[in-house]
Amino acid sequence: MTEDVQTSPIFQTWKLILAYDGTEFRGWQVQPGQRTIQGELQAALGRITGESPLPQGSGRTDAGVHALGQVASFPLAAPIPAENLQRALNRTLPESIRILESRTARSAFHARHSAVAKSYEYRIFREAICPPSLARYVCACSWPMDLCALQSSARIFEGEHDFLSFAATDPELANRDNDRDAEPDQRPIPREGFLVKPPTAPTVKRIFSSTWDEQTTEAGRLLVYRVRGSGFLHHMVRNLVGTMLDVGRGRLRCDQIPEILAARNRAAAGPTAPARGLFLHSVEYDESSE
Repeated sequence: MTEDVQTSPIFQTWKLILAYDGTEFRGWQVQPGQRTIQGELQAALGRITGESPLPQGSGRTDAGVHALGQVASFPLAAPIPAENLQRALNRTLPESIRILESRTARSAFHARHSAVAKSYEYRIFREAICPPSLARYVCACSWPMDLCALQSSARIFEGEHDFLSFAATDPELANRDNDRDAEPDQRPIPREGFLVKPPTAPTVKRIFSSTWDEQTTEAGRLLVYRVRGSGFLHHMVRNLVGTMLDVGRGRLRCDQIPEILAARNRAAAGPTAPARGLFLHSVEYDESSE
C-alpha cells in the first residue's frame, strides 16, 4: 500500500507597482480599525486568491501622502497570470488605489530591502486661491518666495550627510523610511545651544539630486521639489521642504543649513510641511534583484 504524499505549495514572489491618493487613508501600514493602503491590498488579494499575504511596501507613506510609483512585494501560491491579477485587483480595490504593473520577481526580491534609490516630489501651489480639485494634492503657499534661494538651499543637501536634524523627534522612528502622519511642526528655530547627539550611522543618507522647479499650469503656478536619494528618514522630505520654504521666505539664510545639519537636532530645522503635497514618485532597483 502506498502512502499519500502531501506536497507543499510552491510560492512565487510578486512585484506590484501602484499609485494611490492617500487622502482618505491612514498611510501605508496596517493599523487596527483604520483604512490603510497595505490593508486594502491584503484584503483584495484575499478575496481574489484565497490567500492573505501581507504586502511589503518600499516605504511606509504617511496619512495624506500620495504615490505615483509605490512598489509592493509578497508571496503567492495561486497560479494566476500577471495580467489577470492586475485586472482583478483593479476591479476589487477602491478607485483611489490603482495597480500600474504586476509581475513575478526573483524569490529574494523585497520591495524595501532591495531598493537602491527612491524619488519624491513635493508640490507647492503659488496662487492666492487654490482650486478645490488641487487642494488635497498641494501645499498652498502664496507668500513671496525667492526661487534662487530655494535652489541654492536644495543643492546643499546633495551628497552624503547626517540628516538627524530633519528626522522625526521620536528616536524609535528616526531610522524608518518615509513618513507617518503628524501635524505641521511650528516650533521656533533656536540659534544657539543645540544639544548635539552622538553620531548614529542609520541617519546618514546619500542624496543624489535635490532641485526645485517652477511650472505654469492651467490652474496656476506650481513649485515642485524633487529629491532622489538612497533612503529617507521619518518625516525627512517634509522637514527639508519646511526648512527650505523658510529660506525662500527670508526667515533663514542658506549658509545656516550646514549648521542645521551639524546640529543633529530636530529643533534646529524648520517646520514640517503638510503631508498632502508629498508624492512617492518612483523606486529603483538593481536589475539583478528583480
